[in-house]
Amino acid sequence: MRENVDVNLSDLLLLGQGSDLASERGVSCDGQLPPASDPDLVARARAARKKLGNNVLVLGHHYQRNEVIEFADITGDSFKLAQEAAKAEGIPNIIFCGVHFMAESADILTSDKQSVILPDLAAGCSMADMATANQVFNCWSELENMGIAEKVIPVTYMNSSAAIKSFTGEHGGTICTSSNAEAAMKWAFTKGEKILFLPDQHLGRNTAVLSLGLSLEDCVLWNPWKPLGGLTEEAIKKAKVILWRGHCSVHGRFSIDSVNEIRNRVPGVQVLVHPECTHQVVSSADKIGSTEKIIQIVNNSPAGAKWAIGTEINLVQRISQNNPDKEIYFLDKDICYCSTMNRIDLPHLVWAMESLVNGRVVNQIRVDSQVAKYSKLALERMLAL
Repeated sequence: MRENVDVNLSDLLLLGQGSDLASERGVSCDGQLPPASDPDLVARARAARKKLGNNVLVLGHHYQRNEVIEFADITGDSFKLAQEAAKAEGIPNIIFCGVHFMAESADILTSDKQSVILPDLAAGCSMADMATANQVFNCWSELENMGIAEKVIPVTYMNSSAAIKSFTGEHGGTICTSSNAEAAMKWAFTKGEKILFLPDQHLGRNTAVLSLGLSLEDCVLWNPWKPLGGLTEEAIKKAKVILWRGHCSVHGRFSIDSVNEIRNRVPGVQVLVHPECTHQVVSSADKIGSTEKIIQIVNNSPAGAKWAIGTEINLVQRISQNNPDKEIYFLDKDICYCSTMNRIDLPHLVWAMESLVNGRVVNQIRVDSQVAKYSKLALERMLAL
């Protein structure tokens, strides 16, 4: 959903509260999903959560809307929530209020005795969908044909399917998040001469250039829709980082025009962006950080500080609410929520919890055992970093 507004977060109204109740895939609703207009919805959520007690852990990603975060036992970015899922031994049910790849990671890191539940199975990730298993296997075959695959270490962003994580683990690579991408890429260069970075080109490029000191010329962009990725064999052999042609549909929207506009309009404002933004935007920002780091930077800044933040709007709104002594702006005038993340709403969460109260596990995420084997290896390498 988009709306053109002058964005001072103190005046911003919540958008998109009436999300679709039925999943696109037709599998996340049994016809008993509470309507969003139910006046007793919050009371029902509190009652169900109380009845479930220690038999459930509700994990909430920072990009979730407030109505969901209110019932999260732990809130965090994908890295933190993966850690918490791995530590949740003994809790039989984990409700993951995030998107599909996050729930998959939780299932991989938990035991067979635990159930991971995604309240709406249509909560996917457009970035993760930009790298399919067949496309990545074809890319690797091309690298093998060139005789360089043994020199390449895959580094895969958490925002990827279990199948891609499995490929990464099987080929000696690691998973990363925006908070540890630098450590992951440094580790990879101790294991090989080149990195295949999947699937977010912007995080890979920004980390390689701004954190590791490589040049833009050291990076090439692999287009899975073109033969040999749209590159020459010479360019691939010369490159140190092979970036996959993928991006975040939310963070990719921010532009240098947005940065210039907010600086002209708000004297003294500091621009703080997520590393999934384009290289031009990240290079021009005052501060860069993962979701957890963005929160810390603003929370620790002095009263009266002015921040223009380039990340998902639910998080920016929450930061604004928690920092009333500061001026918080959304970096772009065109408001855009993460549409798939926003599919997890209170009606879906209530439905998932009340189903558990009635002894029924709905929308359980299960990763194939062979896929999980190598995915877990890659995730454990990440957690070790």
